[in-house]
Amino acid sequence: MRVLITGAAGFLGSHLVDRFLAEGHDVVGMDNFLTGRPENLAHLAGHERFKFIKHDVTEFLFVDGPLDGVLHFASPASPIDYLRLPIQTLKVGSLGTHKALGLARAKGARFLLASTSEVYGDPQVHPQPETYWGHVNPVGPRGVYDEAKRFAEALTMAYHRSHSMPTRIIRIFNTYGPRMRERDGRVVSNFIVQALRGEPLTIYGEGTQTRSFCFVSDLVDGIYRLFLSERADPTNVGNPGEFTIRELAQIILRLTGSTGGIQQEPLPVDDPLVRKPDITIARDVLGWKPSVELEEGLTRTIEYFRSTIIP
Repeated sequence: MRVLITGAAGFLGSHLVDRFLAEGHDVVGMDNFLTGRPENLAHLAGHERFKFIKHDVTEFLFVDGPLDGVLHFASPASPIDYLRLPIQTLKVGSLGTHKALGLARAKGARFLLASTSEVYGDPQVHPQPETYWGHVNPVGPRGVYDEAKRFAEALTMAYHRSHSMPTRIIRIFNTYGPRMRERDGRVVSNFIVQALRGEPLTIYGEGTQTRSFCFVSDLVDGIYRLFLSERADPTNVGNPGEFTIRELAQIILRLTGSTGGIQQEPLPVDDPLVRKPDITIARDVLGWKPSVELEEGLTRTIEYFRSTIIP
C-alpha cells in the first residue's frame, strides 16, 4: 500500500510511520512541526519508501500519486500543547479532518481518524465502553481538545454514511514510550524527567485519580490492525491496567532510584478522576490486547530519556 500519515513527526505518528514501512508499505509523512519534531523522522533520511511533506493540514491538501490510506494523526495532543494552542487545536480537528477526509475520498483511500479517550471527558461510566457518549465540559479549557476530536468523529462518520467511504476511528488512551517530548505535560514524561533530574515529582490533588498506560508499540499494533479491519465504528485501544497517579510516581521513583520525592499541586480544571478503556471490541474484533507490562515499558522509556534528553 501507499499511505499518507499526517502528524508524522509526532510521538505516535513517527512510530506509525515505522510500522507501515516495516510491513513493506510506502509512506508519505506530513507535518508542520507545530508540536512534531524533525528528529523523530531523522532515521528515515534517504529511505526509498518514505517521502516527507512539510505542510499544515488545515490548508489545501494535495498529495501527488495514488493513496490507499490516509491516517490522520495531526493535532496537538498533550495538555500543555492544546492549552497553549487552543485555536490551532480546534482548526486541525475540524478543518484538518475535513481536508484529510476530502483527500481520502478523492483518492478512493481508506481513512483512519486518531481520536482520543478525552471524548469521554470526566466519565460517569467506568470503565469506558465505546457506547458511552461522554461527560465533557464544552466551554472549559480542556474543551478545545475534547470537542475538536468529538467533531472530527462526527465528520468522519458523516463521510462514511454520506459517501460510503471506508473509515476507521480509534479512541486512544494514555500512551507512552520513546520519542515523547521532555516536559510535554504528559504524566509519564514529566515524572521520568523530574526523577532523572532529582526533582520532586509533581502530582495534582492527592494523586488518587487513575489512568491506564499503554506502551507505544502495543498501541501502534492496535492502530495497524484497526486500519486493516472492516470496523467503522469507534474502537478503544489502550491498556486496561489501572493505576493511580501516586502509584505511577512511586514506581518511577523506584525504577530511576530518585530520592526527589513527591510534591502536590492543586487539581487542574476538569481533570478526569478516572480513565480506563473497555477493550472488549478490540480484543474480539481485532484480536488485539496489550503485551507490554507497565514496569517493562517504563524501563524502556527511562532508558530513552537517559540517553537522549538528560545530559
